[in-house]
Amino acid sequence: MMSQLKAPTTVALGLVAMLAVLAPGALSQSTPAAAPPEVRSEFRFVRLSYAPNGLHRMRQSWRTDWPDAEQHFLRGLGRLTSVHAASEGKVLAVMDSELFDYPWLYAVEVGGWHLNTQEAIRLREYLLRGGFLMVDDFHGSREWRGFLESMERVFPDRPIVEIPDGDEALHVLYDLDKRIQIPSPFVYLRGGWTFEQDGYTPHWRGIYDDAGRLMVAINFNMDLGDAWEHADWPAYPEEFTALAYRFGINYVIYSMTH
Repeated sequence: MMSQLKAPTTVALGLVAMLAVLAPGALSQSTPAAAPPEVRSEFRFVRLSYAPNGLHRMRQSWRTDWPDAEQHFLRGLGRLTSVHAASEGKVLAVMDSELFDYPWLYAVEVGGWHLNTQEAIRLREYLLRGGFLMVDDFHGSREWRGFLESMERVFPDRPIVEIPDGDEALHVLYDLDKRIQIPSPFVYLRGGWTFEQDGYTPHWRGIYDDAGRLMVAINFNMDLGDAWEHADWPAYPEEFTALAYRFGINYVIYSMTH
């Protein structure tokens, strides 16, 4: 039953993550080297699987860039921070019993997702208990409507707002004062475009809880996952990949400390 679910382990994980960033090497001193990675890991990348809506009825859009995007991102997270992350990601559906064991979820191409009433209630419970959701890689007015159809079922009473420049999520590790549209390499290298469909303007939007904590980070008209995955493509500008990694890492650190 819902009342028996435990909250995402944000506090404990957050303390470890903060110590890892501020005191590199601390984890290696206290964790047995022989312990399996799953035991020692303080962070695991969890991708959210979902049923498709009418927009993407014939596709499993949640699989886009899986598992390459998370594998590349996790290597970057390991290089750029002292967070001990599992080398492989995990896939969960909203109704999976393990959902509340993880403080951070990633959902891709959410213009094509569908959450029924039961799933929406469950995701709302997860987020209000301390969980964090990052959504990515959806573009234009049509996909925005597809995203809202389910997101408004999750939070019918909470507004979606632009994340302000001073929000801690943008400064918890990297100061993300520069915001440029992060395109898919396939789109950019085809003609130098940074937009898809009618998604000309990038937006960093969010949904907050009553205490002002960012619960949902909405990367609209951007494709951070592709930028993670193809960071080693020489023709793809470094400024796109560097910013994509920094945003993703900030979201991880924020989710583990808030």
